[in-house]
Amino acid sequence: MDTLTHALSGALLARATNPKDAPPRSLPRRIAAGFFACAAPDLDFVVGFAGPVEYLAQHRGVTHSLILLPLWAFALSWLLAKILREPRGWRALYGITAMAIALHIAGDLITGFGTMVLAPFSNWRGALGTTFIIDLWFSGIIVAGLLLSVLIRKSRVPSVAALAFLVGYVGFQYVQKQRVLDFAARHAAPGARITAHPRPVSPYNWTVFVSDEGAHRFAHINLNRTEVKPYRPGDGFIARIDSPYLPPDKAIWVVRRRYGEVDERFIEDAWRSEPLAFYRWFADLPAFDGKEKSCAYFVDLRFDTPGRGGTPFRYGACRDAPGAPWRLAIF
Repeated sequence: MDTLTHALSGALLARATNPKDAPPRSLPRRIAAGFFACAAPDLDFVVGFAGPVEYLAQHRGVTHSLILLPLWAFALSWLLAKILREPRGWRALYGITAMAIALHIAGDLITGFGTMVLAPFSNWRGALGTTFIIDLWFSGIIVAGLLLSVLIRKSRVPSVAALAFLVGYVGFQYVQKQRVLDFAARHAAPGARITAHPRPVSPYNWTVFVSDEGAHRFAHINLNRTEVKPYRPGDGFIARIDSPYLPPDKAIWVVRRRYGEVDERFIEDAWRSEPLAFYRWFADLPAFDGKEKSCAYFVDLRFDTPGRGGTPFRYGACRDAPGAPWRLAIF
């Protein structure tokens, strides 16, 4: 999830879980603590200043760890108690701080990027893959719950209902993922790996992949459409990124090879080179993305979103002469 959505969800959680016997005028401090604590794990963006390799290796790592959550909750509740001038001290904010951090981790787990919930003891990346990283419907439910909570200040019902609606929405997205996986299974050869990733604008928009050792076949589909949605210049950004998703019976399958179609030995050697070890760990759907002079480049098709104008996290390996050591190339 984007950081603002995380922060707003923490504020909603704080309102929904405010004790009935809470001291007067303590609610604003609780909401502020939930807001900042639920955004805090994304402070790991600072590793990006060390370089793009370090970013992929460390993002959603120790700050998103369930194992370290009690430690982070203590540190944040102590700091927030000082900043917010909580008269009861850090203990009064520890509960909401811990819950907000846990909510942040859950909000990242439902996306497809991968979250190292067992760091620092394991770099396994959990990813439910039901929700696109920026989901306007998901964020809208949170905003609606907060606005209703302002209008109905004496009741927790709007915030509780909004949280319940969020859970239901993610459950609905999970059902759509199973539908799209079933669709892909009907177009897959025995033994092929089938995956699906959510896409923006609609919970019905998905990219489905059928993969083997040599290539990925994929299609952009909208589970709810029966007709193609045309796009005309001037229709706007939302229409541009929404229109590529076709009805299932009109799906267009695209093939992206892991090692290209020419000079495959060089490209495969580049992929298996030591400088790209970190990317082999990270990339779930790696594909060859072009050769430039002595360099072969790769992308992770999880992040190939139509209308975006480029795929992020593009890395390559270069070798200036046969037998020479490989070196990392970043596009």
